[in-house]
Amino acid sequence: MPAPVPDSGDNRGVDAPPLLVSVVLPCLNEAETVERCVRRAVEALGASGLAGEVVVADNGSADGSQEIAARAGARVVPVAERGYGAALLGGIAAARGRYVVMGDADDSYDFGEVPAFVAKLEEGHDLVMGSRFLGRIEPGAMPPLHRWLGNPVLSFLGRLFFHVPTSDFHCGIRGFRKEAIDRIGLKTTGMEFASEMVVKAALFGLRIAEIPVTLRKDGRSRPPHLRTWRDGWRHLRFLLMYSPRWLYLWPGLLLVLLGAGLLAWLFPGPRHVGAATLDVHAMLGAAVMVLAGVEAITFGVFAKVFAVTEGLLPADARVSRLSRVFTLEAGLVASVLLLAGGTVLCGSVVRDWAASVFNYLDYSVSMRKMIPGALLLVLGAHGLLASFFLSILGLKRR
Repeated sequence: MPAPVPDSGDNRGVDAPPLLVSVVLPCLNEAETVERCVRRAVEALGASGLAGEVVVADNGSADGSQEIAARAGARVVPVAERGYGAALLGGIAAARGRYVVMGDADDSYDFGEVPAFVAKLEEGHDLVMGSRFLGRIEPGAMPPLHRWLGNPVLSFLGRLFFHVPTSDFHCGIRGFRKEAIDRIGLKTTGMEFASEMVVKAALFGLRIAEIPVTLRKDGRSRPPHLRTWRDGWRHLRFLLMYSPRWLYLWPGLLLVLLGAGLLAWLFPGPRHVGAATLDVHAMLGAAVMVLAGVEAITFGVFAKVFAVTEGLLPADARVSRLSRVFTLEAGLVASVLLLAGGTVLCGSVVRDWAASVFNYLDYSVSMRKMIPGALLLVLGAHGLLASFFLSILGLKRR
């Protein structure tokens, strides 16, 4: 195995021969543990006969981590932009291996498992996730809140939203084909980088597998960089933003169906449910539900088209088919019909008011037509504006 080349500069190894695997460790003030991690990775490469290197992506350490890592056999690459994702992006860009195995430099993962990741990648997979839940979590290695709530919930949402075949969405050690990960264009620089990699790998159709790994209590005497609530929210926020269907579409459809159903049920007259009477006040609430639902659905469409246009999400054949059917002209026609329906209903109320010489109208009768009429007018106006905006979003894509 070629010996790892220590390098404290930004040497990307352009003229160096290609390697099979690069082990990349993000590092920020890990003087207590980085040496053990680097040495274990070097030993694993040597023992398995894999042609590889260890790259430490240093994020501005002030405790001498760079020198320690270089002495242990790593090639140190400085990354100026702060953040877990930024460090990894810098390290991956500098890696010379066909495969990359990334892992934290806090001694919580056993880099002796690198050959197992490489073996799985050699089977043809593009991303191989470690799974602490299929493997072993040593006592004290993971806080109870992370083990029983945070990781299971976020992993469940990842499987639900993106159909990712993994039991541990946020495992810190994973291996991947460098070319495949470069192709999907990872962008986030913070802790949500871990989520982005898995989400985009699934969305872009990469082949994903997982293997069991062991999580140990990290060897640092200081608190970890991870902040439970802040970083948990960042992961959840990322999952929602990359799934317009779950963030916008399904909630919007639910509101529209419930609201429209309630409006239709109450349109003929008041309804009695037990001792309660539902009348025009409930109709007003139902109209608000429909409006909120339509807004959510519209934002979902906007988000999907924008994300596909900008390359944040892969092209979707369903979106292409819908764009051919729901053209600007079709949207304008539908909006005009909604406006016409609203005008008829609101106009009938005005006509009744004029017939009473603009005196008092029975609100339980007049509002029964005025509420759906006003709803149709607002939806028609919304449709006109949304149709033009959607057409603008689609210009670049077409």
